[in-house]
Amino acid sequence: MDWVTQAALGAWIGELMMGKRLGKRALACGAFLGILPELLENALSPFLDTARELATDQALAHSLPTILLGTWAIAHGLAALWKREKVSKVEAAKFVLAVWAAHVLVDCFSTAGAAILWPFEVKRFTFNLLHQPDFLFSAPLVVTALWLAFLKTPVVKKSRAKKQPPLSKQKKLAHWCFGLTVGYVLLASGMKFITSAGFDADLKRRGTVHQRRMESPASFNILLWRSVVDRGDELWVGYRTVFESQQTPVRWTIYPKNRESLAEVAALPETKTLTTITDGYWLARPNIKGAWLGDLRFPETRIWGSKKDAVDSRLAISWIIDAGRKNNRLQVIYPTQNHANQLSRMWKRIIGDRTAWEANPRLAGAVGNLPEFLPVAE
Repeated sequence: MDWVTQAALGAWIGELMMGKRLGKRALACGAFLGILPELLENALSPFLDTARELATDQALAHSLPTILLGTWAIAHGLAALWKREKVSKVEAAKFVLAVWAAHVLVDCFSTAGAAILWPFEVKRFTFNLLHQPDFLFSAPLVVTALWLAFLKTPVVKKSRAKKQPPLSKQKKLAHWCFGLTVGYVLLASGMKFITSAGFDADLKRRGTVHQRRMESPASFNILLWRSVVDRGDELWVGYRTVFESQQTPVRWTIYPKNRESLAEVAALPETKTLTTITDGYWLARPNIKGAWLGDLRFPETRIWGSKKDAVDSRLAISWIIDAGRKNNRLQVIYPTQNHANQLSRMWKRIIGDRTAWEANPRLAGAVGNLPEFLPVAE
């Protein structure tokens, strides 16, 4: 997830666990710890080539060994810093561990995931529940963090009465945020279950044999979902909304993987890194420098109007593997995007206008190749 969401998440946990004893410092420390994994990985980026940076991203500071070691080290420092507040090393460790674990868990909600067993296992673990970023997921966290920052810290009055004091405004606000955030994740899980059943029913009706598939939400919403079906030498991509019945057919766009395009660069460590981090959901096309490889896990950018009755699919992220270079053989490519047009058509697709979203598909943006018309399965 984005650093704003992670900072707000850390601040919220800081208020829940340490707000009563530390006041506003709990928010600040929680926010810092919330973005610490990204800071650690970004600090190493200037010293790594693109392939190594990709291999350690969402891995180095997101793995259990790093979390446990980092928690132990930071807890000692915080316990010394908060000695006057009588915060023990165990309490500080619980706080650091809670924020760090929450950061990794939220990253696992997105398609990018986190390599929680790195370096023993490089595969990213993901629930594919939320798009990155998801504003409806982030909004309660960000609003709560800002609200808490401006609330006056309550004065704790000592009392001999056994009756529990009423919850402070801070605690009530934090509890409401917890309910909204968890409720949204549960709602996304239900939406995924509904659409996944629809994709499954469609594939069974067709008798389509496949090795595996993944579902994830389309950009910025949890009403339109995207399925990628791995059939070995080709990947099928289809969309359906939560409002469609299981009998509604899916229009699948078929992307040939073109494994042969990687023949000349297959032995390079950069190629092995890309095919691993994409979890096998990749496409390849020839390129004069070596090969072009695109990641199909993430929703593609769709562009209308380049050719009549066609929609161009540009993958959200792709790379050129330059076999002629000795170092840093990967060049990252991000497509230009027109969010306004895509979101407008996406909304029309959600409310039932399939023609606003579908057209004759073309794979565009594969550097060194002309736009390629793709077959469909109606």
